[in-house]
Amino acid sequence: MDELVTGIRAFNRFYTRVIGVLGAGMHDTSYSLTEARVLFELHGREEMETGELRRLLGLDGGYLSRMLARFEADGLVTRERSAADARRQVVRLSEAGQVAYGTLDEASAAAVREMISPLGEEDRRRLISAMTTVEEILGEAPKPEPYVIRPPRAGDLGWVVHRHGVLYAEEYGWDETFEAMTARIVADYVRDHDPKREAGWIAEVGGEPAGSVFCVRKDDRTAQLRLLLVEPSTRGMGVGGRLVEECLAFARRAGYQRVILITVDVLAAARRIYERAGFRLGEQHTERDWGTEITMQTWSRDL
Repeated sequence: MDELVTGIRAFNRFYTRVIGVLGAGMHDTSYSLTEARVLFELHGREEMETGELRRLLGLDGGYLSRMLARFEADGLVTRERSAADARRQVVRLSEAGQVAYGTLDEASAAAVREMISPLGEEDRRRLISAMTTVEEILGEAPKPEPYVIRPPRAGDLGWVVHRHGVLYAEEYGWDETFEAMTARIVADYVRDHDPKREAGWIAEVGGEPAGSVFCVRKDDRTAQLRLLLVEPSTRGMGVGGRLVEECLAFARRAGYQRVILITVDVLAAARRIYERAGFRLGEQHTERDWGTEITMQTWSRDL
């Protein structure tokens, strides 16, 4: 925990320096970051209750009142009692306030453009993805996003190996031999791929890979479901069940009569998906692999 706190504080110091909020004014203006945020929230609204503005930005009531008084003296805002409730005060941006907001907005956009202009397209994508992740984790719970199921594209197979290695190391402590096994499965799929009898799918959420599954040939009558994975951030959306359905539908079309899969007993969420899809546990045994003791299970279902 202490290491995490230190890392977050270091990032905060770094980022406030990058975006220039430590100076006396934002973007060479006389407005502080808080004052710029108040102008931003008032922009585009006909009027706003001061109580709502205070709650939205988490500001002390006295501090906000003094700020609005300065804005009013500078001709940036007007304040008056609410027509609906005389106990409440509403505030509006004046024409001068709109001009001040426009100056800040243009300067902010120019600063961001300058910051990201040296970056390549891939680094820009990584940057916005990382920012979105921070916002999702620390902000309010995001609304469920739609997902799509599609065939693998360039780079997806490497992602499958990478995410299997990372997630299972983090969640179950499996060592690098598990990632190596995943890499061999993917390599075998590519080397011996028969598109009429084998296929793979990637689940995508928000333009990013979020899950995977593969249907491969075991023998002429039997297909094997392999490499089912769902990113933690998208679990609960039905992605895993949908991937398994896609695999089973393909196996039927390809003429298989049976589908098997091999899993580990600790993967309880995956086991529930398999049970709902009609798989039944066959045999199981305990062995030492991937740096730990595991119980391997074979599940199957007829088509």
